[in-house]
Amino acid sequence: MRIAVPLSGGRLSQHFGHSEQFLFVDADLEQKQVLGRNVETAPEHAPRVLPKWLAEHGVDVVIASGMGEHARGLLAASSVQVLTGVSATDPEVLVADFIHARLETGANYCDHSGHSCNH
Repeated sequence: MRIAVPLSGGRLSQHFGHSEQFLFVDADLEQKQVLGRNVETAPEHAPRVLPKWLAEHGVDVVIASGMGEHARGLLAASSVQVLTGVSATDPEVLVADFIHARLETGANYCDHSGHSCNH
């Protein structure tokens, strides 16, 4: 399974669409272990670019603070599970919590109605 976490300044990005980088983690959920990880620079922000780029990278799950509904829909159409409303900012903690089935999610912190993002 491949997990992606949007980053800004090495921490969880508060706005998915404006992330500087993505942490990609390959994990074995049955064995509860990380098989590999790498960080890649995100492409320029533009409509539909990030969901397509993540799908091309074989991502199965995106862990994010907030994400607009359009991006969520595009990822879902590519069979990518989206988990939003996480509170920890350390991406390694988020991934470990997900692998061990203890990741807590909450409200999606991003609302693009009217093109505003509420954090």
